[in-house]
Amino acid sequence: MNSHKRALSPEQCEEVFITLKARFEKNMNRHKSLEWANVQAKLEANAEKLWSLNEMERTGGEPDVVSHDKKTGECIFYDCAAESPKSRRSLCYDHEALVSRKENKPKDSAMNQAAAMGIELLTEEQYRELQTLGTFDTKTSSWVKTPSDIRKLGGALFCDRRYNTVFVYHNGAESYYAGRAFRGSLRI
Repeated sequence: MNSHKRALSPEQCEEVFITLKARFEKNMNRHKSLEWANVQAKLEANAEKLWSLNEMERTGGEPDVVSHDKKTGECIFYDCAAESPKSRRSLCYDHEALVSRKENKPKDSAMNQAAAMGIELLTEEQYRELQTLGTFDTKTSSWVKTPSDIRKLGGALFCDRRYNTVFVYHNGAESYYAGRAFRGSLRI
């Protein structure tokens, strides 16, 4: 995608800042040691990453800052919607899985959509970290980045929260369900 297509208008930037700031202030438990002014300064200096956050928001992810990398200085955003984003559901895991389906193909794959948005799928570890900040995916599930040794054998991993416990499961990477989407992360 051309970089000019990954730019927001000044009005769109302002809308994203208002939305992100309101969510940041409402959920201070996710980022106790951070100040919004510092986060906004990072966003203003990274227009393409702001575009990616807008894509996370546009598709229902409700992105929020969940941590700060002290070594790199980066702020880390995750999708924090209570349930997996509705507009990202019914996707198989990756492009290879999409191509391998002969019938009833889904519209796309989680990995393709994440790449188009400029974000990464959460890893299992990140998903578990997210679940310490709230209660997520009690009715839905989310694909997570799958280790290559599992993927080479045709599988993919997904997670959810049931019975107040985070579960990790496996499926064929080509499978897709109306209640499964993906959650992303972005470092800025």
